[in-house]
Amino acid sequence: MKKSMKKLLSLVMAVALAASLTACGSGKTSETTAGEKAASGESSEAAKASGEGSFKIGGIGPITGSTAIYGQAVMRGAELAIDEINANGGINGTQIEYSFQDDENDTEKAVNAYNTLKDWGMQMLVGTVTSAPCIAVGAESSNDNIFQLTPSGSAVDCAKFDNQFRVCFSDPNQGAASAQYIGENKLATKVAIIYDSSDVYSSGIHDKFLSEAANQGIEIVSDEAFTADNNTNFSVQLQKAQDSGAELVFLPIYYSQAALILAQAKQMGYAPQFFGCDGLDGLLTVENFDTSLAENVMLLTPFAADAKDELTQKFVTTFKGKYGEIPNQFAADGYDAVYAIKAAAEKAAITADMDASAICDALKTSMTEVSVNGLTGENMKWSKDGEPDKAPKAVKIVNGVYTAM
Repeated sequence: MKKSMKKLLSLVMAVALAASLTACGSGKTSETTAGEKAASGESSEAAKASGEGSFKIGGIGPITGSTAIYGQAVMRGAELAIDEINANGGINGTQIEYSFQDDENDTEKAVNAYNTLKDWGMQMLVGTVTSAPCIAVGAESSNDNIFQLTPSGSAVDCAKFDNQFRVCFSDPNQGAASAQYIGENKLATKVAIIYDSSDVYSSGIHDKFLSEAANQGIEIVSDEAFTADNNTNFSVQLQKAQDSGAELVFLPIYYSQAALILAQAKQMGYAPQFFGCDGLDGLLTVENFDTSLAENVMLLTPFAADAKDELTQKFVTTFKGKYGEIPNQFAADGYDAVYAIKAAAEKAAITADMDASAICDALKTSMTEVSVNGLTGENMKWSKDGEPDKAPKAVKIVNGVYTAM
């Protein structure tokens, strides 16, 4: 009987010990599994949404294709700003992670890039770079309530929704500001226009320039269009401008077509003043282009690399040291966009554990409450409709470089 009792007691103790060891083992195993998942990069959906200790900023733009100069510049400008911010403690002590996706200036690829960034856990978007993809992505970001700040998407609908803001001027604002600058500085009274009627950027600037010209005492003596299907031979448009006696030709177009126009005007012996907008930024980098043809070309752009202020000089020096080239306006736009987000994020006191929608709601308000001294404007402010408030600037190409005016 005693032997049986001892056996029973031993059995009970063994079971209890086993249960105790199993309980400790379960805790240990659970902790190890979590650590292994973290080490392997696995995360829950909640972790993806929050960023787990860092803010996740995405970027979208063309880094390959015919408009790659714009996307590469924005990507690098934003990257430089993020490097600086992280080196100085981040946003309220929180570091920034950055991922930039190529959209090749294609709307479908831009939406795919946006979805890739969403899967990555993006909480804020600096993009997209060009207008049509920006509009396409805007419909998605609005539906998801993710904050979107485009550095350079200038079409009106790039700020269509309440989650969308922009650093650059809108197309209509560029058109009006160009007419005002030409009129106020008495650059010309007879003006010809050559624009791309198939492009939303070009058409938007053209239409507002046309309406504002009358207020500035400017006579539009020739107004000629081309399309994406016919954008290499501009002899007809230039001949009409010349025959009309135009003193200035306004080019609200991209630099690749502008390079052809300048070369063809030279061949004709036609030498008016040429004036464009930010789309001409990149003219000096066109392959096999004789940059002397761009001498004295003027463009309305908020950034000049030769400006003497401390912020610009530091930016140019750092950018050139890191990327081996002089930054253009799009690089400056990308840089300012990140610092605008930093200012708004700190104003709203957002934290990395907030999901993207909560961050968006906070930034919608704080973006209208901050003022940013940036490369593209002093005391930049934003209205609730996403538009920036800053003074327009113009530059002239002199001796192969952009010179502030």
